[in-house]
Amino acid sequence: MAVDWGTSNLRAWGIAAEGDVLWEKTSPKGMGKLSRNEYPDALLEVLVGAAHEQSRQLDVVICGMAGAKQGWLEAPYLEAPTDLRGLLDGAVRPSVPGSHVAATILPGVCQRAGDDNVMRGEETQLLGLASLHPGFAGLVCMPGTHSKWAHLAGTRIEHFSTAMTGEMFEVLRLHSVLRHSLSGELNGPGRKDGFAAGAADGLERPEHLLGMLFRIRAGSLLSDRQPDWCAGYLSGLLIGTEIASNRHLIGDTPVPLIGSPVLCDLYQKVLGMIGIKGEPQDATQTVLAGLRAARSFAA
Repeated sequence: MAVDWGTSNLRAWGIAAEGDVLWEKTSPKGMGKLSRNEYPDALLEVLVGAAHEQSRQLDVVICGMAGAKQGWLEAPYLEAPTDLRGLLDGAVRPSVPGSHVAATILPGVCQRAGDDNVMRGEETQLLGLASLHPGFAGLVCMPGTHSKWAHLAGTRIEHFSTAMTGEMFEVLRLHSVLRHSLSGELNGPGRKDGFAAGAADGLERPEHLLGMLFRIRAGSLLSDRQPDWCAGYLSGLLIGTEIASNRHLIGDTPVPLIGSPVLCDLYQKVLGMIGIKGEPQDATQTVLAGLRAARSFAA
């Protein structure tokens, strides 16, 4: 069984010996809803009704937040630069009492030496990308609440960074003065134009981010900017600034995008504004490929 254990939920897949997916299940019992001793039962619950012979050992390979310090059992980070073929060597193996489940939690990856950074879960997707596209070398963007930009060379992570773009959007939308301009229908027809304007400003003047943010509030007061336009502008401004801050690393080659289809589409649009091709990947297939690959590299 392959498991991607997130903060909000978990996804699990039954994998045949040949690698085919036999079944898929989701559960709302992500890390944020569990105490440490509740993880075994949460895992066993997704097996209920699955086509598995209970008398046989079931190997379960897990990536994501189950291995966090506040998760099931901490899986210490591998330190970048690192070869992701060593993920299984750094794994931990919690017990699942009263079952035939053999659980393995993969580690995340950290970065030190004055450039502190961490990822947990994304490293498995990067290994999946390397598995699906052998020989790939370049920058990979992983849009999300905490977007990752990683330089991948084959199965080796050379360097990575994190941008809190998704989280900043939510914080500003809900807890800043901008909330007064973002109260109402946010997905109306004006959102597209607002996004394009914000992305252009973020790409052109990322160093002015803090000042341009307040234009959202001023625009709604003085120019009758509606909530949908304001939401689009905020999203575009943040994504444009994020991409501009990585422009010196991107070069001219296509950038793989691993994330939700909606976010990948937005990042693809903004990359296109600077003449760079964004290439969305199937996030589910990528993480599955990474979990399969990690298990195949057993020492």
